[in-house]
Parts: sequence; structure tokens; C-alpha cells
Amino acid sequence: MTQHLTLRTRTAPAGAVIELAGELDHHSAPEVRAALPGLDLRPGQQLVLDLGGVTFCDSSGLTVLIAARNHALAAGGGIALAAVPDPVSRIFRIVGLDQVFPVHPTVRAAEAAWRPTAS
Repeated sequence: MTQHLTLRTRTAPAGAVIELAGELDHHSAPEVRAALPGLDLRPGQQLVLDLGGVTFCDSSGLTVLIAARNHALAAGGGIALAAVPDPVSRIFRIVGLDQVFPVHPTVRAAEAAWRPTAS
């Protein structure tokens, strides 16, 4: 049985933040993908995905995280992941995504590490 995914968005000085909680899988990934076009992400900003509440992530979840990265890059911004749970972090290492996404222990750390890029 799939646990409901909770998705909250907010805007911080560094850019958009998406907070996810629950299972990020083939049932919930479309909800995350649908939220991407509505984000207020400007060139030089970053999108932070807070995964601290994610309890499960399958290949569809990984795919939507890559789609979020592509969305951020297309907007002229960057992306960072925050509070990645150990099981998800292990999957990232296995498939090589730890080389693609900057990862921070908290959203605050991701925001502190952000440096605006030239427009």
C-alpha cells in the first residue's frame, strides 16, 4: 500500500524549496513533476529538494528528481538535495546520482552553500 506523499513548496532567498514527505514512487512522482512548472525559479537561483521526510524512493522517484534537476538547469539555476535519508542515499551511490546532485544535511545548509551564478 502506497503511503500518501506530501508536497509543500516555498520560496527562499536562494530560490524555490520543495519539501517531500512519504513515498516517492510511480504513484506520487507525477505530482512532483506537475509542481515543477509552477515554481518561482529564476536564473542564478537554486532549487532545493528537501527529502528528509521521504520514506521510500523507487526508479520513478529517481526519474522525477532528475526531471527537477533538468527543470532547474533549464531555468538557468542549480539544484541541491537536503536531508537525504540513508536508504535513498544508498540508492544514489549505487546508481551514481551522488555525482550529479549536491547533497546537504539540511535545507539551511543547502541555502548557506548557495552562491548566485551570473545571469
